[in-house]
Amino acid sequence: MAICRSRMLMLVIFLFIGKLLLFSQTGGINREKYQLHIKKTDKLVELDGVFDEEPWMTAERVRKFHRVTPTDTGYAIAQTEVMVTYDQNNLYIASICYDPSPGKRPIQSLRRDWNFSSNDNFMFFIDTYNDLTNGFAFGVSEAGVQRDGIESNGDEVAYTWDTKWKSAVHSYDDRWTTEISIPFRSLRYFEGSKIWGINFGRLDLKTNEKSAWAPMPRQSKHNNLAFAGTLIWDEPLQKTGMGISLIPYVAGKASVDTQADGQTKWNVDAGFDAKMILSTSLNLDLTVNPDYSQVEQDEQVTNLDRFELFFPERRQFFLENTDLFANLGKSGIQPFFSRRIGLNAPVIGGGRLSGQLGDNWRIGVMDMQTLSQDINPSANFAAAVLQRRVFSRSNIVAFLVNKLVTGDDLDTLYSGHNSNIVAGLEYNVASPNDRWSGKAFYHQAFYPGASRTSAASFGSITYSTPNFKAAFDQSWVGSDYVAEVGYIRRSGYLESSPSLGYTFYPANSRILTHGPSAEFEIIFSPELDMTDRQTQIGYSIGWRNRNQLSFLINEQFVKLNRSFDPTNTGGAKLDTGSDHDWKNANVTFFSDTRRLFYYDFNGGYGGYFNGTRLTFGTNFSYRVQPYGSISVTANYNDISLPDPYSSAKLFLIGPKLDLTLTDKLFIITFAQYNNQIANFNLNMRFQWRFAPVSDLFIIYTGNSYTGDFTNKNRGLAVKLSYWFK
Repeated sequence: MAICRSRMLMLVIFLFIGKLLLFSQTGGINREKYQLHIKKTDKLVELDGVFDEEPWMTAERVRKFHRVTPTDTGYAIAQTEVMVTYDQNNLYIASICYDPSPGKRPIQSLRRDWNFSSNDNFMFFIDTYNDLTNGFAFGVSEAGVQRDGIESNGDEVAYTWDTKWKSAVHSYDDRWTTEISIPFRSLRYFEGSKIWGINFGRLDLKTNEKSAWAPMPRQSKHNNLAFAGTLIWDEPLQKTGMGISLIPYVAGKASVDTQADGQTKWNVDAGFDAKMILSTSLNLDLTVNPDYSQVEQDEQVTNLDRFELFFPERRQFFLENTDLFANLGKSGIQPFFSRRIGLNAPVIGGGRLSGQLGDNWRIGVMDMQTLSQDINPSANFAAAVLQRRVFSRSNIVAFLVNKLVTGDDLDTLYSGHNSNIVAGLEYNVASPNDRWSGKAFYHQAFYPGASRTSAASFGSITYSTPNFKAAFDQSWVGSDYVAEVGYIRRSGYLESSPSLGYTFYPANSRILTHGPSAEFEIIFSPELDMTDRQTQIGYSIGWRNRNQLSFLINEQFVKLNRSFDPTNTGGAKLDTGSDHDWKNANVTFFSDTRRLFYYDFNGGYGGYFNGTRLTFGTNFSYRVQPYGSISVTANYNDISLPDPYSSAKLFLIGPKLDLTLTDKLFIITFAQYNNQIANFNLNMRFQWRFAPVSDLFIIYTGNSYTGDFTNKNRGLAVKLSYWFK
């Protein structure tokens, strides 16, 4: 009965969204009014930030950038001018960023893919397929450091994606200028294109002002393609020819495990990634013996969760058109999670074909093979995704994910299935003005012994304006739903999650925004017994000086579906089926990150399962602009439980030194003291980016006990990679 009700409710959501958006799906709202014409040149453009070449003297200019924040009315105080041109091989962008305010321009660091809100910067976003959904983001900070990413879902950018391009910045007292050159081979687009979507954005921290050429409401992200203008080419774009990129690597490692034999183990390895551009919109990624060790180590957190923690993907091979695979499902119900591949067993090789097929179709096909290691048998991982665009900003997705164990010598400790397949259909919707969005899906798992409850479904709808936001989610995950290549937070439940929020924008006040929010979540078992309930009432205040304060009152009920130690320290566990109801309150504060010294803190107190919990966390940083920063993160949890259950005082302290000596030379050193897992971790990473997307890494990591600091294990790794293109 619960299954039927859940599916009926999600069908209602699906039909409501479809009816609502059917009559409103048209082109972008700024495409006709904000247009920029681009003309081809055969003259040399020298990247120096000085616009004395002929193409810039004749190029069309856009001016009068609109303010987006702190208010979305009127023109920006710090104005910007932009020009564009191109030649046979490259797209060129030039900007003049006027600076009417005296004083030093804030720069966080010289590291690539800098934080947007902490650096004076110029960015632009291009919708190369003209679908208001997929594209690219490029930016340059006032210090001349690059930022790039690949965009999906209209406003989601993966800045872990990197490609080759060039830029130059020139600074003056009252302005700074930039010239950018992007090879067409670094982009994906349709051959014969004459229209792209484009928008230019600027952040000037001294005026605390974000602005854009084509206007957008202040609640929208700066990169939202729904509000982009139009770039009109003077002639259809041509093929760039097949492009082949090769990224070989060689790595050497030495490690000592003092908890085992204490012997030094040496390992030298080599492999490569390759990228083949089959057309201007379709590419093939190949990998042979990849090194999937984490160059960027996941920083520890105090784990008080009953379920597996989620850490994002950072590996370059998986990032091209990453949304096709990573956006399947929703948070906690993801049938494909690429970090399942290659972290517990070495990868022999694999390939990935992804891109656009015509105006309305996108495709993603992946296949990878691993070796056996420890209790993990060799396996083949395959995934296929087909996406069909409908209306202007919506799409229908069909997918299949398969894990097939290929080893004959299965270890008796291996608990998975020899074969696990998940197939599904999804519908993603968004209105042209970005006020309405939603999603509906149905997934089915196939494996030996699978039952009719080896499925999952979901429906959601969100309405958002500058002042008001309302959302409703409905999930059902069957008790036998298994996705071994995915991230499934829990199974066997029916969940409903409504939320509301309202924002006030007072005029002529030091307070920029304030307003309440409310979230409610209720979860039922397959037998319709309530297992979880959470109600959160909050209030947030944001000042014009960028300080932020928020309050939260929380009421929570949990009926444990398995025994659980609330401290996660190995103590006595609460019984399966036991009920727990508690209330607590929290406060969070963020200071102005434009300052050299900035900080945040959060604290809370109240009930926690059958006891109480006092929590406090802080992070403070001091920046030596722009050459580095020192920061300290600290978290404290004092959990008090009645006998015979274990109370605990949990500390997690992590100082970090981040040096950006140049835009090519970086050193990060951080320590993590975590008494919950009795571990002290020290990590030091040296990076030399000696050529675009080509690096030398030297990494040391060691782990010790927190009591006497005797060593558990330590290792040193050296990795060299170079991008031939």
